[in-house]
Amino acid sequence: MLHTGSRKRITPPPATPRDFHDQQCELAHFNRRRLEPSLDDAAWRANQGEDARIAELELDFVEAMRESVAPMVLSAPVNAEDFVLWFERLKDSGPGQGDQLFPWLAEHATRDDMRWFLTQEVAGEAGFDDLVALTQVKMPEQAKLEMARNYWDEMGRGAAKGMHGPMLGRLASAFAIKSVPETTVPEALALGNLMVALAYNRRFAFQSVGALGVIEMTAPTRVGFVNDGLRRLGVPARERHYFALHATLDIRHSREWNREVLLPLVAEDPRRARPIAEGALMRLLCGQRCFERYRAHFNLPPVPGPSASRSVQ
Repeated sequence: MLHTGSRKRITPPPATPRDFHDQQCELAHFNRRRLEPSLDDAAWRANQGEDARIAELELDFVEAMRESVAPMVLSAPVNAEDFVLWFERLKDSGPGQGDQLFPWLAEHATRDDMRWFLTQEVAGEAGFDDLVALTQVKMPEQAKLEMARNYWDEMGRGAAKGMHGPMLGRLASAFAIKSVPETTVPEALALGNLMVALAYNRRFAFQSVGALGVIEMTAPTRVGFVNDGLRRLGVPARERHYFALHATLDIRHSREWNREVLLPLVAEDPRRARPIAEGALMRLLCGQRCFERYRAHFNLPPVPGPSASRSVQ
């Protein structure tokens, strides 16, 4: 049953009214405030009422996204082996896959085009390492161990220069990117806000597992195109290393996530299949909406692709 309350539920894109942008900005600021370490002070108690209001806003947003993917979730099998096969097919048939935005970025985008694109992407980046760390809390042993290995890779295996987050930061610095929610398209904000909502709220822990897994599985092709575009524009290898690395590393990460996280979780309890599928499809749908908004910004024509409203077979 979907959550209902006295306040009107957020309507997510494709329509993007001003109030949706404002709500996503609120959520983005809320996520930064609740996740960043801070010193104890008297303000936290005074802010409890406002935080509760924004947390309700977050729940409305997640429930609206769940409703959007509900028809597609019905096709997910509950047998573990069949489920993993279904999940792997999302790489080709899921929402937003094969979008022609990325070959265009590789072959035609100017440096200003790429800077605008990266500004949106940086703003929507929720920090994969932190999301994995939040998601793995109290997970079963085999899944937890694979998440730990994934996290260790994200952390550069203990070497600061190999940490993935700062790699993206170096690229942002090279392009003089300073992302703030108010100047970011709402679709990009929604993507990051969704990922934090799923990982932070334990009732959505298995949705987070699916969302993280589908990122690992679908990212390599897209980031490979972005890396090609950055290389064409003369961006040095050190500055584009984040994209070059994930074009190859995530292939292994995806294979191991599917085998060591998805398979045992669903085998142990088939009820987990549907929320994992739901998380994956929500993440893909948010991505698709980003790609559509980006293409509109660049005046690129709509392209045929998997429909967000159809069942994934």
